[in-house]
Amino acid sequence: IAALQDGSDAEDRREFGDPAMLVAALTSHMLGREQTITVAGAEDAEPADGSTPPPDAVHAAAVQERLRAWARKELFTLRLQQSERKTVREGDGVYTLAWDTAKKRPRLSVVDPGFYFPDLPDNAGDSSDYPDTVHFAWEIDGDLKARTKARLRRITLELGPIGTRTLSDTAGERPARVPALADDGSTPLLLPGDTYQPEAGTISRLYPWNDEPSTLTCYLTDAEWDLDDIKADQDVHTLDYRYATFMTRPDGEVLDHLDLQLDFLPVIHVPNTVPEDSHWGESSLSQLMQLFDEMAGTDTDSSLASATTGSPILGIVNKGDSGRRGRGEPQMMHVQPGMVVELQEGGNIITVDTSPQLAELRNKTAELQDRLSLNARMPAVALGTLDPTKAPSGFSIELSYGPMEPLMDSMHLARDHKYQLLLKMVQRLFKAGQHPDWTGPVVDADLMWGTYKPTDKAATLTMVQDAVDKGVMSLETGVKMLVDVGFPIDDIGEEIQRIQKRQFEKARALADATGDSSAVGDYLGIDIDPDPVPAPPPAPNLPGETPPEDDPEDLQPGQQGSGGNTP
Repeated sequence: IAALQDGSDAEDRREFGDPAMLVAALTSHMLGREQTITVAGAEDAEPADGSTPPPDAVHAAAVQERLRAWARKELFTLRLQQSERKTVREGDGVYTLAWDTAKKRPRLSVVDPGFYFPDLPDNAGDSSDYPDTVHFAWEIDGDLKARTKARLRRITLELGPIGTRTLSDTAGERPARVPALADDGSTPLLLPGDTYQPEAGTISRLYPWNDEPSTLTCYLTDAEWDLDDIKADQDVHTLDYRYATFMTRPDGEVLDHLDLQLDFLPVIHVPNTVPEDSHWGESSLSQLMQLFDEMAGTDTDSSLASATTGSPILGIVNKGDSGRRGRGEPQMMHVQPGMVVELQEGGNIITVDTSPQLAELRNKTAELQDRLSLNARMPAVALGTLDPTKAPSGFSIELSYGPMEPLMDSMHLARDHKYQLLLKMVQRLFKAGQHPDWTGPVVDADLMWGTYKPTDKAATLTMVQDAVDKGVMSLETGVKMLVDVGFPIDDIGEEIQRIQKRQFEKARALADATGDSSAVGDYLGIDIDPDPVPAPPPAPNLPGETPPEDDPEDLQPGQQGSGGNTP
């Protein structure tokens, strides 16, 4: 914009990365230190008392571990950073998922939101509506050497009624898909597992994640158009397939309404803010554009003023060598450090001091930065502009994050459901790919955001220790607080078991309170067998009495009874 307005003078404009700094700060604080995939109920898979866990908890723990393994292989954390920077800067982010037959897992891709064109009612629609058709389109420049024209590439995913089976036809002028017919040449064939409903005239399919058959499926189309073939009244949504050239997959499948055998679009649109009345989010920079423009103008003026302050403008009166030129004619000189100028009697050097203007410009910059922190709801400590030597107490820093908490809550609210949907689609794609490890129902999974506030580990450890010892906080809550501030604890349940194994004084108190040694063993995580019941003492053999005869069945081989003639 500056180049269009100012022409070549725009090269003198200074902008020192304030928008990029804000985007980086917002992204890092919104994501937190780490992101964790969790499934509700997985923590009950290993009860502390050693009892048998419920089947739902075992399944939840297994799904949680598989999702985390998929995230590690798919570099989900890297994809998350890549997408969220676009989302914060541009207002929207887009993911796509596709099953990879070679790798046997869903592949996650980040798409530039500028290529995302959903079909919405009247190009608007409720923000909660999920579009039935999504296009991804971009232009491809022509190449004179390769003699190729400029083209438009468009990938379309759309939901539609399940149709009959189709086959790839690459023998014609353009690749296409044709109906698959039976041997009689007129009866269309169905895909394996599909059922024709003659009374409704529809085809239904039971997907492994549904309880009832569905009549919808997702179709994939990937095609190119020469820009010369696109009419003036057409746009991305209304291109004519008669002029399209369909792409072909490496396995030979022509991507002309290819049935993906899914009843959902594997596309996740993530808005940066909670949409008010449209499908789109809002960039975090949109409300700060004027501030950034003012800061760039002030930085430009400061740069120019600093040049004259470092190399001041000098005026020399009666220099002493005016013989070269006519009297009164000004002479330009190049001033450099260490230069000596001989002046005539009454001569003088006049300096133009621009340092006051530079100081005022710097004050103006500080004022704009404060306004930016206020309008962006980002405190100076979060933007990194707070002088560490002037940092207040830790309690004051905690309070300074107050305006930022509603901002983070709003950004997380706009994203939570989208990432739940993404993790649910991952499970469905594993089932669609018939992966042997993915059995059981699809469960709800969440992406938990890490904390963004600076933490005092020593203070948190002391607080947890005092609260647990005094009985006002459970050990489970205390360990979770330690995890939140960054202590290297991988599994909360396992860490609790390790702690309890070493708390012998509390185990003794438990034994005194209950008298149950098995409860003490469960608390310590060891097997404690109760003392065997002592055998009844033998009957006393009083003087003058005849010992009772032993039962022959109770005697061991080679042992004699106590009666008779035994001495």
